[in-house]
Amino acid sequence: MRVLTEADLRTEKIRGDAKEYHVPEGTFVTPSAREYLRDRAVNLKFDSGEAPVHAVMTRTPIKKQGSHTYIDAATGEGYGEKPEDMTHLRGNLLVPKTHPRIALRGHLDGLQARVLLMQAKYKEDEALRAALDSVLCYLRAILGAEVKEERLGEILLFGLGHEELRRMSHNVKEYFGIEHPVPDPTMGEQALELNLLRTQVREAELSAANAFHEGDTLGIIRHLNRLSSGIYILFCRKKQNIGNGIAAAWTCTGKIFRIAGDL
Repeated sequence: MRVLTEADLRTEKIRGDAKEYHVPEGTFVTPSAREYLRDRAVNLKFDSGEAPVHAVMTRTPIKKQGSHTYIDAATGEGYGEKPEDMTHLRGNLLVPKTHPRIALRGHLDGLQARVLLMQAKYKEDEALRAALDSVLCYLRAILGAEVKEERLGEILLFGLGHEELRRMSHNVKEYFGIEHPVPDPTMGEQALELNLLRTQVREAELSAANAFHEGDTLGIIRHLNRLSSGIYILFCRKKQNIGNGIAAAWTCTGKIFRIAGDL
């Protein structure tokens, strides 16, 4: 599924006289991308029918099969009704709610909730909101891959590949002109919330390592590691702006940030 974010729209630099913006059928358009178009009086058009405004969670109904409607994934035991202390791993396969994969899903769900809350809180900061849009899409792709047992191809974050994310997060002096920052209360809420988000991503990464301790064939651990690098980049960018006396001056380009000294 194609995802259209606010960052994508900013990169395209839509003409000032544009009245419509066309996307292929089935494209998921993030709420902030829709708002970006609406604020510029640009009508969103789908090439073949309308797509849903919001992401929709769906569940394939489980067909009743008597005592074998549900199957214990570990023992193969059948159940006519789903026990309250068990939940779906995939389809009709059940595991205890304490299962490591279920714990990982809980972490990923919590991260999405945190990102959405930050987007609502800092809705006037268009560039940060666009960056968080990218984070949200990244998280949803990870969760989708885990649930469907599909290996993740490399996902771009802020338009950056995994090696770029790693290089930037390891070399903040080169890219941002600052030393690796140590969080402190004077940084303000936004910087500290980004740091909190980074720590929560690391917790999710540890949860993934526990869930896939026999080998991560889906690539989830690597993607969460790069996501924590990406959030750290946002944190460093915010710290750079504070140090330069610039109030929340996030600058969007095709790769979200103009990296060095052009603010």
